[in-house]
Amino acid sequence: MAASTHWLASSTAMSVLERGGNAFDAAAAAGFVLQVVEPHMNGPAGEVPALLWDAREGTSHLLCGQGVAPSAATPARFRELGLKLVPGTGLLAATVPGSFGAWTLMVQRWGTWSLADVLDYAIGYCERGYPSLPAIHATVSRVATMFTDYWPTSAAAWLRGGEVPDVGAVLTSPVLGRTYQRIVAEASARSSDREQQFEAARDIWYRGWVADLIDRFCSRTSWLDTSGRTNSGLLTGDDMASWEPTVERPKAFDYGRYQVLKTDLWGQGPVFGQQLALLEGLGLDEAGYGSPDYLHAVIEASKLAFADREAWYGEGGVGTLDGLLDPGYTTQRRSLIGATASMELRPGSPGGREPRLPELPGPADMEMLAQSLIAGAGEPTLRANGLVAGDTCHLDVVDAAGNMVSATPSGGWLQSSPVVPELGFALGTRAQMFWLDEGLPNSLRPRARPRTTLSPSLAMRDGEPWMAFGTPGGDQQDQWSLHFFLAMVHGGLGMQEAIDAPAIHSEHFPSSFYPRSARTGHVVLEERFPASVRDELSRRGHNVDIAGPWTLGRLSAVAREPDHLAAAANPRGAQGYAVGR
Repeated sequence: MAASTHWLASSTAMSVLERGGNAFDAAAAAGFVLQVVEPHMNGPAGEVPALLWDAREGTSHLLCGQGVAPSAATPARFRELGLKLVPGTGLLAATVPGSFGAWTLMVQRWGTWSLADVLDYAIGYCERGYPSLPAIHATVSRVATMFTDYWPTSAAAWLRGGEVPDVGAVLTSPVLGRTYQRIVAEASARSSDREQQFEAARDIWYRGWVADLIDRFCSRTSWLDTSGRTNSGLLTGDDMASWEPTVERPKAFDYGRYQVLKTDLWGQGPVFGQQLALLEGLGLDEAGYGSPDYLHAVIEASKLAFADREAWYGEGGVGTLDGLLDPGYTTQRRSLIGATASMELRPGSPGGREPRLPELPGPADMEMLAQSLIAGAGEPTLRANGLVAGDTCHLDVVDAAGNMVSATPSGGWLQSSPVVPELGFALGTRAQMFWLDEGLPNSLRPRARPRTTLSPSLAMRDGEPWMAFGTPGGDQQDQWSLHFFLAMVHGGLGMQEAIDAPAIHSEHFPSSFYPRSARTGHVVLEERFPASVRDELSRRGHNVDIAGPWTLGRLSAVAREPDHLAAAANPRGAQGYAVGR
């Protein structure tokens, strides 16, 4: 079974499975295809965390393809440039592109296919073409003038004869295709051994001509970014050469008969677990799935968990999760949930340590930032009004042996940064997630991982691997995924029913993306919720915003049931696809 945010990626994964590949081969092939067919949502220079279940070993793994900040990236360097935030676009926000290393390591270590076979699907779409989705058309339309005026390498890649490609037009990515073809040819020439070819490919990417071209582009060119000025980049070949994808133990969060596996505090994944811990004592079954009492409890628990994220999560906070999950701490935090909506951002004090929040942009700062914003800033997630400017991707795979993958690739969007002309792709901008205040867990530091929002999920049931799931959506990922999970556990819904159910999220806390704004007390609901529910949440003090009926989230999932496999995908956006046999 395979499910993802694009039918061509799901079909790719299924093709690999039918040709004898396992879940890891299938996920990587589909991941490379997503870089081609959803270029406004991820790219080759982006990043990907993935949760894996190895059925042969009976163990789980967390594969981290989140690249790190350049060695020259310090708060002092950005202050010298007169910046209070890392720009949301351009070269200054680039981190080491981690997705290539992660996908190739996945196949090398757990898969069975060759480098050439895994990349063949993506190369084929680069050469023969793929459809211009409405979202691709909308994104390129939004940034076309910027490309023409300021980013000519991107204009050359995405504007056909100076015009935005129509919806349904066949797009090709010939330069990217040649980049992957050259890597395959050179890696194959170095060795006939499958595993050594993957080693050679990563060597080419991180220490060879790919790294050299990225180094030269960052150091020798300057481009307009959200600071309103032109800046060169800080990423170097040495930064590329010193980085490797890592394999870690996932963090496990218990909830009754279930256990959910997530990232450590270098990602936002633990907010899923903190929300579960808070909700465990709030009587969701008694409240009734989807009732105002139920939704109020989930919203307020989310506010508390995400407040802790702001104070305690980040590469510098790894090791503090035990305190955040201490039963006494959770009980104290749960007592803060009242009958009405809180309008405060209230991080806690695990182990008695006082929280410290970053200095958030004030009204004057926000006005200045709004004036400097150019198209493409931040993570372009699905808006409450239903307009799609771009997003992240997600894919899930399970094979007949029981191997499972949940992966959330993102970054390197076509609108994030100017295209490196010799490579055919843009660099990522994940460094915008760092704070420039010093001494915080998520403060900018050389060679540190930014606190990513990318948050795949694996769930165990009664000690057995059960479900891989996730969604794009930036800060909303661990809200939409939580509502999906709770709909199955407390609402008794099946996977597809839970994905189709009306979605909701809070925007109470600061965004992880430039310009880091927050909407105090605001809750966004799809209009399919009954008016009585919306009215009662308003009465309790929530600032309720109504989104279109099918606009929030792009979940997908696969599962192992006792006598069958299952998959489900999102109808929102008419791109998601689940397939199996």
